[in-house]
Amino acid sequence: MKKTLSRRKFLSLGGMGLAAATLAACAPGLAPSLSPTVPPNPGNDGPTSPSRPAATPTSRSAAPADVAIALAAAPATVSLFSGKPTEVWQFSGRVLEGAADALQPVPNSYLGPTFRVKKGQRLNVSFTHDLPQESIVHWHGLHVPAEMDGHPQYAINKGETFEYSYKILNRAGTYWYHPHPHGITGPQVYAGMAGFFLVSDEEEQALGLPSGEFDIPLVIQDRIFDADNQLVYRANGMMGFLGEQILVNGQPDFSLPVATRPYRLRLLNGSNSRIYKLGWSDNSPFTVIATDGGLLEKPVQRPYITLAPAERVELWVDFSNRAVGDVITLKSLSFISPARGGMMGGGMMGGGSSLELGDSFDVLTVNVTRKSDDRPKLPVRLSTIERLSPGDAVATKTVTLAMRPPNGWTLNGRSFQMTAVAPEERVKLNTIEIWEFVNDGGGRGMMGGGMMLPHPMHMHGEQFQVLDRQISRSGRRAWQDLSQGFVDEGWKDTVLVMPGERVRVIRRFADFTGLFLYHCHNLEHEDMGMMRNFEIVAPSS
Repeated sequence: MKKTLSRRKFLSLGGMGLAAATLAACAPGLAPSLSPTVPPNPGNDGPTSPSRPAATPTSRSAAPADVAIALAAAPATVSLFSGKPTEVWQFSGRVLEGAADALQPVPNSYLGPTFRVKKGQRLNVSFTHDLPQESIVHWHGLHVPAEMDGHPQYAINKGETFEYSYKILNRAGTYWYHPHPHGITGPQVYAGMAGFFLVSDEEEQALGLPSGEFDIPLVIQDRIFDADNQLVYRANGMMGFLGEQILVNGQPDFSLPVATRPYRLRLLNGSNSRIYKLGWSDNSPFTVIATDGGLLEKPVQRPYITLAPAERVELWVDFSNRAVGDVITLKSLSFISPARGGMMGGGMMGGGSSLELGDSFDVLTVNVTRKSDDRPKLPVRLSTIERLSPGDAVATKTVTLAMRPPNGWTLNGRSFQMTAVAPEERVKLNTIEIWEFVNDGGGRGMMGGGMMLPHPMHMHGEQFQVLDRQISRSGRRAWQDLSQGFVDEGWKDTVLVMPGERVRVIRRFADFTGLFLYHCHNLEHEDMGMMRNFEIVAPSS
């Protein structure tokens, strides 16, 4: 049974240091004043790259495309509950060239349409919007040129157009897209602007994995609604955002009908800040076949799945031994709060969420509704992954994650500046580096005597591999309550760094020069400036 607080009790909790605001997604629109404020950076960046002018948003000559899509964002309404429709901001699109199924709508949802493309195809996307704020689209997890990546310097205004054109270089996997304007990414994603981006390739297709109706993308998000069914955005720059209602694929109380056969479930944590500790109601283990960057070398099992914002996993779930009429619940299990204060009901922090402290909560319900004799086999081996060697790394760089006044959330003591690049943030093209993310308890002294927060760190561009994790004695108790759910075996673009933890990742910086971003994917932390550029430069630079 789902547990929520009464609205009166919830509103009283919401006063605990939270900036409360109703998110009016149509005119007058999501006002900039509702967005987290980015603190000024007091000149501590050291030498920076020269300022770069924003790209001209229109009149770019695009290469011939295998798939061409017109993508738009605009205010819309969707019926999520009985009564008044909910006002949202929504992506919509249509295929201009290529297969009609390259873009698939998500029924009865505010989510954007799902892209389905193949490795090697050239994709052209003409993006425009009718929003009262500037916006730009980031293709999360894709390896694309810098000017195609959705850097906030390229954000366009209402009525303008940005032309994307790039080749799909990624292996098969579950990727996604969402807005990335500076300082207002959290509110825009919260308003509804997100969608799946699925890539297939020959290696994947040869495996015979469940496909069609048996291959199901599922995005998990949390929201708050008022009595009129309208979105309420209660952002807290320290903690992030936690909602009182769980939605899956943009729908509350989501129920998934299945047959007695194997399925491929693609899970995306599309929440602004919330971490999920996912477990089945009958304690069945999970069989994981893929992470952020596609298929693992072989399936792995986990007792539960820890999924931080922006992370993805793909699961092989076999309902063959279930009986018609069986009901199984996917839950977010309770876990020890990384912040001082004990248990959190599947979330990162308390601070106003009506999911009661110490409780787990339901995410979705699976209903076995029909028999099937289809029995595809789980492959013993899924893929071949090139392992990057630490011995090939030309540098090891440390990134310290911390709260430092007056900047707020920082990376190595710096907050975001649009085109600023510190010397250590420059990387030579076609080299391999090790980056170590160090979470030394950056909230200490700012939030009631030593509160420590986790940070899901995301790097734009190519995927990376997790080399190792080290946890301090002070952070071990909370870390152990989530660590069996980490899936570090494959390619990733986002990694959860717990308080007291040091995580080393290794990646190649190939193909494209220019400015790319790395940041915390707690969107409220990102909007407060916990984001920096790294610049890939030609070897002669």
